Amino acid sequence: MSFRFLISLILLFSLSNCNKKPDAKITPNVILILVDDMGFSDLGAYGSEIATPNIDRLAYEGVRFSNAYNTSKCFPSRACILTGLYSQQIGYHQTFRLKMENAITLGELFKTAGYTTLWSGKHHSIENPVTRGFDHYSGLLDGASNHFNPGLKREGEGQPAQKGLKQTPVNYRNWVIDGEVVTPYTPTKDFYSTDVFTDYALNWLGQIESKDPFFLYLSYTAPHDPLMAWPKDIEKYKDSYGEGYEVIRKQRFEKQKQLGVLPKTAVLSKAEHANWNSLNTEEKVEESKTMAVYAAMIDRLDQNIGRILDKLDQQGKLNNTLIIFTSDNGGSSEVVNIPGGTGEIGASTNWKSLGKNWANVSNTPYREYKNWSHEGGIKTPLIAYWPNQIKNKGFISQKPVHFIDFLPTLQELLGADYPASFNGDVIFPSPGKSFLPQILGDTSSKRDDPIFWQWRKGKAIRHDNWKLVAHRDVWELYNLEADPVEEINLIDKEIEKVAELKSLYEDWAVQYEMSSLKTTNK
Repeated sequence: MSFRFLISLILLFSLSNCNKKPDAKITPNVILILVDDMGFSDLGAYGSEIATPNIDRLAYEGVRFSNAYNTSKCFPSRACILTGLYSQQIGYHQTFRLKMENAITLGELFKTAGYTTLWSGKHHSIENPVTRGFDHYSGLLDGASNHFNPGLKREGEGQPAQKGLKQTPVNYRNWVIDGEVVTPYTPTKDFYSTDVFTDYALNWLGQIESKDPFFLYLSYTAPHDPLMAWPKDIEKYKDSYGEGYEVIRKQRFEKQKQLGVLPKTAVLSKAEHANWNSLNTEEKVEESKTMAVYAAMIDRLDQNIGRILDKLDQQGKLNNTLIIFTSDNGGSSEVVNIPGGTGEIGASTNWKSLGKNWANVSNTPYREYKNWSHEGGIKTPLIAYWPNQIKNKGFISQKPVHFIDFLPTLQELLGADYPASFNGDVIFPSPGKSFLPQILGDTSSKRDDPIFWQWRKGKAIRHDNWKLVAHRDVWELYNLEADPVEEINLIDKEIEKVAELKSLYEDWAVQYEMSSLKTTNK
């Protein structure tokens, strides 16, 4: 029997098992909501003072995870969540300007199970999702973009703050409207990215027959910079942040312990923010406004998720819809300076970043930020909501979960086989593990297999409660059960554990670097 014939038989067998039309009475709709650059403590249900009643409803009537992890960076996280593979396996640990080869996407997985597949929002890739299993896609194909106007200057307005305007030719962001790429995309004056991404989704949901199951990937760009929000949303928070970083951070920490997101015995990591009293009056005003705009962006996200919930309720679909909510990396300390920016913080003409001080608050109680493999960079809120099936409402799972686990979880939900090949491409096996049992009530917290990270100068391995982590090749070792905020470095005391974890990490790094080279050079 030839190898090609054998692969054809495997593909035929996989697809014949996956293409069975599911029973709409027992097959759930699925919505995956991903937000951008939001820290661990930025939701009410994870300790925040920001008003997020709709997301909090998902948390309190669903399941929260307190040990969920992303990759610490936007596009590796998005590739990971889409494919169930480490970004290193498909080359996305280096660049997003690649096709996702040797991988099946969530869209392709759901299509094999008979779902209508929808994607609204950010992608951060060169591949148009309509070529990768999605019936509909509208949104931002690239990375960060102006939330009010990603395109040309509109009549009567100032120049919208944009990355790449000084380049020749000008590097405008690629936008997609129902599968068609538009560059530059200059929308009408009522445009705001969070609202419009929701509009796309609601329009599609209104067109789906009630008996047909759907998968919706709703991928927002907020609250990633530029910090921009509607004035009426900013107004709600204008007096909320005048007490400064330390006060808000401690309030969040105490609330996290009250909620059970952190144990009562938890300690707060050493502050990495500035002393608020060292700022002059003008600096305090600017910093207060900066955080007010950031909070307004999250508030607006919550309002729009409320619109989705209302639509599902009106359609009678809410009870049989699994909604998963998470963020693609920790709060960001990066500061983008674009020459020529003018206007108020929050306006379309001013590209403002959150900055290190408020990002330290955003990531309460953890250390470090986006781009780091310490907990502040990779820890994410994760919520699962499914009224028909979640019995242990309000449960907080301690089990470690990684973005590589999303596709295996949804694969188990669908009862679909993971193909060895797809569309003539050999598919790498997913290293992830399903967390569907935790959604449905399993209270176990132990994870037997190690999970790994590597992004630029950061790298880490977590195995059981031990974590070996480095930034700029300086290794540190933490026992996360005793020290979840990574304050007590045991690198010189646990020599055998360091050697064990280093060996596991090096084996992983060699294995997946080889995989990525195969993909890149194909």
